[in-house]
Amino acid sequence: MRKRTGRRAARLFAAVAALSLLATACGGDDAGDDGVAVSLITKNSTNPFFVTMQDGAKKAAEADGVKLTVAAGKEDGDEAGQVQAIEDAIARGDEGILITPNGPGVNPAIKKAREAGLYVIALDTPPDPADTVDITFATDNFKAGELIGKWTAAQLAGKPATIALLDLFNDKIVSVDYNRDQGFLTGMGIDTGDKAKNGDEAPTGSYSGGTYTIVCNEPTEGAEDGGRTAMERCLAKNPNINVVYTINEPAAVGAQKAMQAAGTKDVLVVSVDGGCQGVQQVKSGLINATSQQYPVKMAELGVKAIKQIATGGAKPAVTSGLDFYDTGVALVTDKPATGVESIDSTEGAKICWGTA
Repeated sequence: MRKRTGRRAARLFAAVAALSLLATACGGDDAGDDGVAVSLITKNSTNPFFVTMQDGAKKAAEADGVKLTVAAGKEDGDEAGQVQAIEDAIARGDEGILITPNGPGVNPAIKKAREAGLYVIALDTPPDPADTVDITFATDNFKAGELIGKWTAAQLAGKPATIALLDLFNDKIVSVDYNRDQGFLTGMGIDTGDKAKNGDEAPTGSYSGGTYTIVCNEPTEGAEDGGRTAMERCLAKNPNINVVYTINEPAAVGAQKAMQAAGTKDVLVVSVDGGCQGVQQVKSGLINATSQQYPVKMAELGVKAIKQIATGGAKPAVTSGLDFYDTGVALVTDKPATGVESIDSTEGAKICWGTA
């Protein structure tokens, strides 16, 4: 049974005892000292995905009369920074935490927060195990990878695939990393070993349309400079790469810069994110296809859920058949493939990241 601070217990009692009054009072513009307090802790505050998520959460908090504190790791993978932000949320007596976990190192702090009575929701990145948090609002990252994998296989039309896999990490295991990578390979029709592990599939074999060679699994840390360095390493191993999978769009941009510098052409570059800038990169041909996520929707759902729970409402439920709440995904490309559902860059720009 969860422990509750005196401040939070008093709030919950008031919510249950005077629900009708709270329904009116919580509609105010200013959360004030007695308002519901929520912390949003993102992986970093520089990636456009997380900046957009922060903006969405701020707007949702203002609309719902929630007091929002925003924190982030210094960079992707900074677990210590997120742990400190969780400790701060507990000390403040926040009602809940929204977090895009940087890795398993934050799990003990999340457990501590839940034991203190905070409701903890993961956004974008389900923790491992999933029940580390109360619920996750996220893209089905395996499906996101699978979509770009199916699209790639269709575009190759039986040609041999020489593949570079530009992942997130090689020093920690994060679900968003392996789900996208393994989803991509599955979409290509390549047999995978452990679906919770990158790099254990056969380096050569057959995909759904022909033969394949996996040249590399390189970490990018989800950054442009990481993508460029990773691609340079892959090209050093095999300059004939014609398929590049990237964990996200900043990594894809870095990979393209490495290929441009090397004079490498006629490469299919696929990714996941679908941000407004990423959709424009699809339109320009820098990225050939990307799976679009909706971080604003994740943030809005998270803020509303904690507000609802803190004021005596019901807890959200996961999507049927999944261990998280699926916030949706769409393949964005201007070169549609038969049998692979997609939207074009014009449509993708209208709904990029759920900002429309």
